[in-house]
Amino acid sequence: MKKNEILEEILAEVDKHPEIMSRRDALKYLTMSPMAASILAGATVGTSTVNASSVKGKIVIVGGGLAGMSTAARLMNTASDLEITVIEPDPLSVSYQPGQTLVGGGIWDISEIQYNRDDKVPSGVKLIKGSVTSFDPDNNKVTVDGNEEVSYDQMIIATGLMLDFASISGLSGTITSAGENSKTREKVGKNGVHSIYFQDGAEDTYKGIQELIAKAKAHTGPEKLQAIFTHPNTPIKCGGAPKKIMYLTNARLEEAGVKDKVELTFYPNGGKMFGVAEYHEAILQQFKDRGFKWNYKHNLVAIDTEAKVATFNHHWLEKGEWDEDLEEYGVELKSELVKAPYDFIHVTPPMCAPEVVATSKIGSGKGWVPVKKETLQHVKYKNVWCLGDVAAVPMGKTGGSVRKQYKVLVDNMISAMEGEKLKAQYHGYTVCPLITSIGTVMLAEFNWTAKPTPMVPLDPTQERWIWWLLKVYLLKPMTVIGMLSGRA
Repeated sequence: MKKNEILEEILAEVDKHPEIMSRRDALKYLTMSPMAASILAGATVGTSTVNASSVKGKIVIVGGGLAGMSTAARLMNTASDLEITVIEPDPLSVSYQPGQTLVGGGIWDISEIQYNRDDKVPSGVKLIKGSVTSFDPDNNKVTVDGNEEVSYDQMIIATGLMLDFASISGLSGTITSAGENSKTREKVGKNGVHSIYFQDGAEDTYKGIQELIAKAKAHTGPEKLQAIFTHPNTPIKCGGAPKKIMYLTNARLEEAGVKDKVELTFYPNGGKMFGVAEYHEAILQQFKDRGFKWNYKHNLVAIDTEAKVATFNHHWLEKGEWDEDLEEYGVELKSELVKAPYDFIHVTPPMCAPEVVATSKIGSGKGWVPVKKETLQHVKYKNVWCLGDVAAVPMGKTGGSVRKQYKVLVDNMISAMEGEKLKAQYHGYTVCPLITSIGTVMLAEFNWTAKPTPMVPLDPTQERWIWWLLKVYLLKPMTVIGMLSGRA
């Protein structure tokens, strides 16, 4: 990948939205930004710690999204004699999921995030357009669509996760971001119920925001309209997205001059805004500055879409009875159901591993694939590897995580095939470009230390225009061109 190719792709993105930024200003920013320079450099040369390998073997990659296709490309760059097969049923599997927030906020059109799987298959890689229906890791094979057996020497799991709308009473469907979603859309995407977590839902969300604005303009009563945003009791991809769409909704309400007619409330299952203390405090202040409300420890369990009422399980801990043996008080979990009327609700659905993964020998009690978090090798099967949303690692369900993970996985798998010690390590780096308005982003970078780990010497808790440009212009080309070529 030549530097000018990714640069031209970035400038092409800029040209789509000249009202935001000119090509001249974009070039100035790219020259000034250490982050931009880093990304362009990373897309120009490979950064693998393993030299070109002559190792041979049959590699099966289950899942052809960003994680799977990027890994396939990097393997081809590293060891050209491998026989690599990617198994993926979704024709839009490589679509740019981080852009769904921008679609939901009316910044991008849905066509700007959709990419065809078949256009992104690395040269020399075989694609099976089907679904794995069973795993047999004891005999090194998988079954596709119930009849075709595919054997392997090494297997990589990159299936992604499922959006479990069905676990919320009143909603239906357990779906993927770009797959079939007709049952879910019977209720989500209309009558004030929305979700950016799947492509069609993201497009519907912007329509829903426009409907909320129209309703607010016509509203004359003393009570404010209610806009609710939820965060469930499971791990989710892009933990910042439920807040991002809240900020963008607020920005659109302000733009339309009706912010004072709508109350925005965040209902997270947890007891804080963010797992990193510095970012938690920064977000809390942002909420206060914008007049947002929030209710911690509320998990959405039901929606009455006709009455427009959401039901939450509000849970908390209380001091229990005295334990004479332990000589301390016990702790009791308390809960109650809380009903919240809404005019607009953004649902972040509970998320889970695909059933075929969760119930197989490579899965776990919680569904996610158990791996050694530093090496990404399966804890039981040494020729099985996993990365991306389905991997059981802390804080790892973002594209920023995958950008670090796939390099570690390839290096370690090649080392294992050559009989060498696994030396590459993933330290948990991830990044959340937290959109705080139309024009500002707080770039939250962190790892397993749960401390900010910024790439550039700027206060990472501050909202900045420069990170908005990174989010809107730079990250998609870095992903679609850089990562899917196996180099960024």
